[in-house]
Amino acid sequence: MKILAIGDVVGPAAIEYMSKKLRNFVSAERVSLTLVNGENASVGNGLTRADAIAILDAGADVITGGNHIWQKKDLRDFLDTSERIIRPANYPSANPGNGYTIADADGYRVLVMNVMGVIYGDSLADPFETVERILKREEGNYDIATLDIHAETTSEKYALARYFDGRINVIYGTHTHIPTADEQVLPKGTGYITDLGMTGPHDSILGVKSECIIHKLTTKLPTKFEIAENDLRVNGALFELDPSTGRVNKVTRVTL
Repeated sequence: MKILAIGDVVGPAAIEYMSKKLRNFVSAERVSLTLVNGENASVGNGLTRADAIAILDAGADVITGGNHIWQKKDLRDFLDTSERIIRPANYPSANPGNGYTIADADGYRVLVMNVMGVIYGDSLADPFETVERILKREEGNYDIATLDIHAETTSEKYALARYFDGRINVIYGTHTHIPTADEQVLPKGTGYITDLGMTGPHDSILGVKSECIIHKLTTKLPTKFEIAENDLRVNGALFELDPSTGRVNKVTRVTL
């Protein structure tokens, strides 16, 4: 089985570019399940309902989120009704949406989870305890498990991965928009990478026009951030695993 995870989509042009590249790659590599982090895909951060549908049409099986996922109000009802888009599970339970879903991949039941890190972030429920509760609640209802950790620090992502090594098959980080070079199989068989990187314009600073960020940092004045346009790429990672054992055999960084 191959599970493809795609890093934070930034801007509508990135969605359009992904729609031209993703399905061909999925077909050529015989990918069983494609997971895309979409929380920054719309103009001004967040995700509109229309852009969420466009990401699904581009080839995503499940969209994961992050701290901006509720920014566009028209997505909130979709979060409650669709099983193909999730938000971080450790936000208050009364918030729209769900923190996990169970997707089909080649006849196997894949538990797809999403949490926010809490270091340098909002005061949220403990991601360790949150994931533990999900695993206990869904015990017996899934064959493979994945986790998108949307977090600021590498240490928190890696600590979660080590803690759940052997219990969650695929664990990866999102949020920082910079791909890391630490793809690996942990001792108990979990495939891991600290950050998938960004899907969007790489002639930029994290997807934003460089001059905007430089102006902000050098003047400290309020600055309107504009999405960059050039050097579009899809960043992610491909996890190859044996579904009979759940052990990941190989993790490969992907750039389209």
